[in-house]
Amino acid sequence: MSAHQYDHGHTVAGWVGTGIASVGAGVAGLGVITVSGVLIAGGLAIGVVSLLVTWALHLAGWGKGPGLRPRAEWGWRVRDSAAPGGHAECLSCRLAGRGRGAGAVVPAMPSQRESEPETVASAGAADSVH
Repeated sequence: MSAHQYDHGHTVAGWVGTGIASVGAGVAGLGVITVSGVLIAGGLAIGVVSLLVTWALHLAGWGKGPGLRPRAEWGWRVRDSAAPGGHAECLSCRLAGRGRGAGAVVPAMPSQRESEPETVASAGAADSVH
């Protein structure tokens, strides 16, 4: 039995991202104390890296989407089985082009009527200059 009865969302992506962001905050803080623009910029860059690493781990299945996971996936070292298809309400998955739910608006090309001629120009003609 688990030590807690709720899905708190502790994941590998969360722990790694928090660790890297903490180092970045420490470096930026050291830059503020020592009045070093290089350290402040370095700390901010480490913060951006933490976001990218967390996002990559989430997309690889080591994070969690919004809402509750199945009880079998509550452990922080268990990969998320829904990650390959994306989470329907997850901003991270939508930014990566995943997780389009049934209610999501998917852009589509309008259908061509049978009576209309095709208006697509050839690739060579569109790029050439006369």
